[in-house]
Amino acid sequence: MTISNIFRLASVLRGLKNGNVSQIEKFSSQIKGADHKALEKIRNIGISAHIDSGKTTLTERILFYTGRIDQMHEVKGKDNVGAVMDSMELERQRGITIQSAATYTIWKEHNINIIDTPGHVDFTVEVERALRVLDGAVLVLCAVGGVQSQTLTVNRQMKRYNVPCLAFINKLDRLGANPVRVIKQMRSKMNHNAAFLQLPMGLEKECHGILDLIEEKAIYFEGDYGDKIRYDEVPQDRRAEVKERRHELIEHLSNVDEALGEIFLEEKVPTIQDIKQAVRRTTLQKTFTPVLVGTALKNKGVQPLLDAVLEYLPHPGEVENTAILNENKDGEGQTIVLDPARSDSKPFVGLAFKLEVSKFGQLTYLRCYQGMLKRGENIFNARTGKKVKISRLVRMHSNNMEEVNEVMAGDIFALFGVDCASGDTFVNDGKLQLSMESIHVPDPVVSMSIKPKNNKDRDNFSKAVARFTKEDPTFQFRYDPDNKETIVSGMGELHLEIYAQRMEREYNCVVELGKPKVAFRETMMSPCTFDYLHKKQSGGAGQFARVSGIMEPLPPHQNTSLEFIDETIGTNVPKQFVPGVERGFLDTCLKGYLSGHKVSGVKFRLQDGAHHVVDSSELAFFLAAKGAVKEVFDDGAWQILEPIMFVEVVMPEEFHGTVIGQLNKRGGIITGTEGSEGWTTVYAEVPLNNMFGYAGELRSMTQGKGEFSMEYSRYSPCLPDVQEQLIRKYQEEMGIAPDQKKKKKN
Repeated sequence: MTISNIFRLASVLRGLKNGNVSQIEKFSSQIKGADHKALEKIRNIGISAHIDSGKTTLTERILFYTGRIDQMHEVKGKDNVGAVMDSMELERQRGITIQSAATYTIWKEHNINIIDTPGHVDFTVEVERALRVLDGAVLVLCAVGGVQSQTLTVNRQMKRYNVPCLAFINKLDRLGANPVRVIKQMRSKMNHNAAFLQLPMGLEKECHGILDLIEEKAIYFEGDYGDKIRYDEVPQDRRAEVKERRHELIEHLSNVDEALGEIFLEEKVPTIQDIKQAVRRTTLQKTFTPVLVGTALKNKGVQPLLDAVLEYLPHPGEVENTAILNENKDGEGQTIVLDPARSDSKPFVGLAFKLEVSKFGQLTYLRCYQGMLKRGENIFNARTGKKVKISRLVRMHSNNMEEVNEVMAGDIFALFGVDCASGDTFVNDGKLQLSMESIHVPDPVVSMSIKPKNNKDRDNFSKAVARFTKEDPTFQFRYDPDNKETIVSGMGELHLEIYAQRMEREYNCVVELGKPKVAFRETMMSPCTFDYLHKKQSGGAGQFARVSGIMEPLPPHQNTSLEFIDETIGTNVPKQFVPGVERGFLDTCLKGYLSGHKVSGVKFRLQDGAHHVVDSSELAFFLAAKGAVKEVFDDGAWQILEPIMFVEVVMPEEFHGTVIGQLNKRGGIITGTEGSEGWTTVYAEVPLNNMFGYAGELRSMTQGKGEFSMEYSRYSPCLPDVQEQLIRKYQEEMGIAPDQKKKKKN
């Protein structure tokens, strides 16, 4: 018996003292659950929804009713304990889920692996990697909020990974609950063929139970925690509504299921089994979405939802998973279907979908798709070819680990000490060149400068950054040599703020976040000649070098590069000194004289010069080139370039005008629009300097439904007022009076 089971047995015995006999039954079923079950007895599900729809509360209830935990706690409860799946202190403080958490439990002799995912759009990669390895999902909707922004995002993610789902309308006890409005939104906004399988008996404070439309029964949840279920007849005043909604359910199913469609057309009455089988078939084909109702907080509707998970969502054997055999550099190879049969006759294939650094080392979450894996065996990373010996196999219950000796196809488990990246495929045969489809990682949308407040914390800062960038592929870190600052990028301001707080809490490293600088450039507007003599005599060998030629602007498509051309003829400038001239030109261009930014888009043509037999050297020509560039700065016409970004905004049609107006306000040029199925995509080019804060603004003006991505397009001259502002700021930093005129070199 594992240590965790010993502790749970102790809590059960305490419960027996108080007369709680049901606890021992729950415990014994959990111990039996350690045995490997048949493939048909396994469900891998995720619980996904918009923020604050009740996902974590629902998971807490599921764990309680299945005997996994013996006490329920609220997400923001008065007892300050918090939900089991919110194991991070920050999650409990803020009352939100930041990291997806995995657990497993037993319900009616079925093994259910559950992943509770975050709802906030900033942590969307957690949902991506959970849905990549799950066979089915529960889409939770708030009975008041209905279909919200992140609901639409989660819906798109489910479509990406072909995940069938059940819908659960939660929070029937809230003021203003209206499940009928929610199902209408599911049909109109999400294009789901959805129908009720259950109806609520009363709403808000009057929510007493639910009505099962298929079996035409009333279900009451009694006892202190709603764990005593009582079935009864449908109340007289609700029978007509139940008949009507049941008929509506059969109609929706008949439209997408041939077998039930024939029964419907022949005007026969379908049996309970006919309807259930039709619901299962259409749910697996993703042509129908069953809608269940309840209130997790008030302990109503959770057990029937668990029954629906077993009845209507697929087991691992019903989902086709493929891998690419002998993949080449272009990602091409033979596609094979993996065999999910629970035996060791086929080679082991697993996918690493999540990394987490714990006090014991790196914890890697995997899903086993084929074969089996035993403790002590060796596995190989298909991408790197590295061999790893499995010393510990664990199954996760939030942040608690339970040791197992072996895992089989369909299981979700974790390993220690495996060096890999998120999305790597593992096999137990080093010769097997096999790889599974990786996880979609969205591009970061917000960047900020970051630095530790105290220099002595730099070591802890680097450790924190190394860990967080490995765990979360949407959290990216880079050093900007142009502006001499470190930049972090993520999915939103909250995303970066959470990581800054985690650095302080977990690594005792206080950091400062700020708006990053924009990498402006300086360039010439017209050609300018130069003829510069560098002469220095201070006793002994002196310095003598003369360079003459032309500096001119490069074409617009080359305005980020620098070019040096040696056009000298004869020996006026000896060839061994030409590299010195080039280095002098490039060195001076690292910092311009207008605003202190890099110089680019300039061609330096060295045409002539002069040297001295004794006093000339490479250093002298290096300094002469620097002086020549400074001379051209004083005499020539210069301008500042700014980076222009290609921006793509996706939002519902009704916000089309508002979004375009806002992009124009930010100095953007609209280059195109396209729309389909109620969504519009706008393409624009906007200066990067005007894009700061756009993520939050877009969410607020599209009710959180808009998304955008941007990538570098080109450098273009900035507006005169921006240029003036940059020059004035640089002059203030350098202590130059604004009215002080540039002195030209004689």
